[in-house]
Amino acid sequence: MSDSDADGALVVARYISPGTRERLDARGISTFDAAGNVHIRSDDPGLFISSQGAKADPWRGPGRRRDTLRGEPAARVVRTLVDRRGPWRVRRLIEASGASTGSVYRVVELLEAEALITRDGNEFVVPEWHRLLRRWAEDYAFQTTNRVSRWIAPRGLDDAMGRLVESGDPTYAVSGSVAAAAWEEYAPARSLWVYSASPGALADAIGLRRVDAGANVLIAEPAYAVAFDGVTTSGTDQLRRVAPAQAVADLLNGPGRAPSEGEHLMDWMERNERAWRLE
Repeated sequence: MSDSDADGALVVARYISPGTRERLDARGISTFDAAGNVHIRSDDPGLFISSQGAKADPWRGPGRRRDTLRGEPAARVVRTLVDRRGPWRVRRLIEASGASTGSVYRVVELLEAEALITRDGNEFVVPEWHRLLRRWAEDYAFQTTNRVSRWIAPRGLDDAMGRLVESGDPTYAVSGSVAAAAWEEYAPARSLWVYSASPGALADAIGLRRVDAGANVLIAEPAYAVAFDGVTTSGTDQLRRVAPAQAVADLLNGPGRAPSEGEHLMDWMERNERAWRLE
């Protein structure tokens, strides 16, 4: 079907995955599924109806879910596909990601079903890495996937960041707004997000106080070690930062303006792909 033929078309199904809905919407095709996901638009007559329903197929049978990117193997595969250019073969992806053979096949099957990878024989590529990052962010979130503790920096964020650098700690990595600012600042940071395997020790080293409300520092014990993949000491402040792709994934599910910051960073990544993406 050509794009001109797609005008006014409507796809109806029991369930349509988010990736498929996004791809159809980009071609001007409306969608309606029995899981409550509706996106219908028409220019003549003028009509727009949108409603979000289930994010996963509610009729899928028992057993391991195969429609999710939760878990460390999926995180490893996604980060590898985003951080490095293709083309890929499954064997190379297994070696590069460090995920098990079965996990890689499962994730690749899901990505292919949601049109996030395209095949050419035994090889495949990620045609739009930003769509893959957005899809991963549906199943991964900085504040819920990881164990997060809340703190306040009584002397402000600049003091806390300076102490981080002075500590010489090689085991932390900042994410969120502070990480993104090294590449493309959206607005002055209002909070500091840090990955650390030892939150208490890190907090003591930089003079933080634990709080239940009003926190301006979040420290996450990473659920997956992949959060530290690609950490660099960048920016004039010499902070250890997560890779751009990790910062985007963390921001997309964050509160307030964080999702907009994630989109802003992705814009920079698209304009400067050679600066962060490996061959």
